[in-house]
Amino acid sequence: MDITERDFEKELQFQASRSGGAGGQNVNKVATKVELRFHVQDSELLTEDEKAIVQEKLAARINSDGYLQVVCQTERSQLQNKNLCISRFHELLRQALTPRKKRKATKPTRASVKQRLESKKRQAQKKADRRFTS
Repeated sequence: MDITERDFEKELQFQASRSGGAGGQNVNKVATKVELRFHVQDSELLTEDEKAIVQEKLAARINSDGYLQVVCQTERSQLQNKNLCISRFHELLRQALTPRKKRKATKPTRASVKQRLESKKRQAQKKADRRFTS
């Protein structure tokens, strides 16, 4: 199941506060900064394996209480910041839960080996020409 198809809305906690930045006098009056909090271990929508992966990969964003935090204050309205927080949250989970591709070891091509050896020969010749001979 895709991350965006799961209904995380009931597990998300939002807190609004006044933010700095653009907005003029509005900044001093309106609480537009939105902080999204999600408790990873208490989630019913994530499996135990997914919880472990999220805990490991997003450890820098998880506080000591076990909450994953996303803060948005770029927009001038609280609703836009809330929607932005939700989309960032989904993107964070998607990136954390997407497995990395295994690297396939390859050998250098014949042309690249030849090019490297030619470069080494040119460099050696350049240094040999600089030597002082008497």
